[in-house]
Amino acid sequence: MSDNDPSAQPAPRADLGQGPAAPASDPTVTGGFEFNHPTIISLLYLASVVVGVTAIVGIVLAYVWKGEAHEAWEASHYQYLIRTFWIGLIGSVISVVLMIVAIGFLLLLAVGVLVLVRCVLSLVNAQKRKPMPNPESLFV
Repeated sequence: MSDNDPSAQPAPRADLGQGPAAPASDPTVTGGFEFNHPTIISLLYLASVVVGVTAIVGIVLAYVWKGEAHEAWEASHYQYLIRTFWIGLIGSVISVVLMIVAIGFLLLLAVGVLVLVRCVLSLVNAQKRKPMPNPESLFV
C-alpha cells in the first residue's frame, strides 16, 4: 500500500481530540480528582453530616499532618481546616443551648452552611494546589 492509497484507513486513536497525555500527578491538566491531605480532611468533615464521627478523624489527621513535612500551600489548609472544625463544634454547642429560645435552630443552620462553604472552598483550593487566602478568618 502506498501513502496515496485512498483505501488505506489510519488506525483509530483512542485519544482523538484530547491532545498529548498529561502526567497523572497534575490534576489541573488531567481534570482528575487528587486525594491530597487537605482534600481528605475536607471530605471527612463533609461526611460527618451523614456519619457523624468522621469530623473527629479529620481533626486528628489535621493535627498529625500539620506536624509532618508538607508542601508550602498545605500549611494554610491545615490551619483553615482546624479552625473550621472548632468553629463548627463551638457554634453547634452554642446553637443547641440557644434552642431553648428558638434562635438556636437558625444559628445551627447558619453554622452548618458556614462549615459546608469553608470545606468546599478548601476542596477547591486544594485541588488547584493553592494556599487558602485567609486561613485565620472566622468566616469564609
